Amino acid sequence: MNIRTSSKLIILSLLLAFVTLGFAGTRVLSVRELLRSHQQIPSDSRPGDSEVKRLRLRSLSESGYRNRVEGNYDSAQPLLIEALAIAEETFGPNDVEVAAVLNQIGMLDKYTGRFDEGERVYHRALAILEKAFGPDHSKVADIYHNLGGLEHARGRYAEGEPFARRSVEIRESLLGPDHPDTAADVAALAAILDGQGKYQEAERLYLRAIAVFERDYGSENYDVAVNLNNLAALYQTQGKLRGAEQHYRRALKIKEKLLGTDHPDVAMTLNNLAVLYKLHGRYQQAEPLYRRALMIFERALSPTHPKVITCRANYGQLLREMNRQAGRARLRDS
Repeated sequence: MNIRTSSKLIILSLLLAFVTLGFAGTRVLSVRELLRSHQQIPSDSRPGDSEVKRLRLRSLSESGYRNRVEGNYDSAQPLLIEALAIAEETFGPNDVEVAAVLNQIGMLDKYTGRFDEGERVYHRALAILEKAFGPDHSKVADIYHNLGGLEHARGRYAEGEPFARRSVEIRESLLGPDHPDTAADVAALAAILDGQGKYQEAERLYLRAIAVFERDYGSENYDVAVNLNNLAALYQTQGKLRGAEQHYRRALKIKEKLLGTDHPDVAMTLNNLAVLYKLHGRYQQAEPLYRRALMIFERALSPTHPKVITCRANYGQLLREMNRQAGRARLRDS
């Protein structure tokens, strides 16, 4: 394998390896939590038309969230659009309930590749929350976290770093350095630093986050899996191939147990492990992983989504290399 081919494969791998940041670390603004903190419903209030709409909003928002987490993006979108319309009509365009739905839509936009729209709705949510709660509230940190994740998904790591650092700063001031919510922000910052080649600080932050998640949630937690995947990608970039394979395999096992075998986030790690095997020259092991990852992505995402395009390119490159190898073998045997 020549250096140019190897470098190209690593670049393709990293594009998929690190977008898991957003999925793992994305902060959800619960409508229920926002209402509780904003004290919009007096404890002695009677159910009325606005309360019925509030319950409908909550149901739509939570259904949209479930569909997104399960990878059913087409089903999630109309639910969240309807939720936003109800929130704006019932409570006004600058209400915290609107911010909660906007945040959900921003997350969906990121996963479906609508990055500009995601940026717009996140900033709108941020303005609402800063006005309602002040600049140092945990819900404000959530949006900064998600803005960092959005820039990461776009590959604009330097632009995302200030958002990620701000979320860590707010969270540490509120909860301390060893809280799991702080660890989620730390992990998101690690991925952004990783994307910029700041590997030493990124590795330290990944390991710090994993230790907190394992301590508080156990070894088979989703956040553990995502950060294992990202740490594996970092090791792969540094040529630590044995450590990379070990962490990818552990991440894949956890994701399959928690999400099922056909989830897009499972496909993420399948692709990355396949790239690693390709770099090792282990084509027969890489081929079924690429094929499975591509099938999952194509079912869940549009044909133009970056994950689909990248995985298809990875798989096509492998098949061409396998065909060349087979051709050379036939020539030798003839």
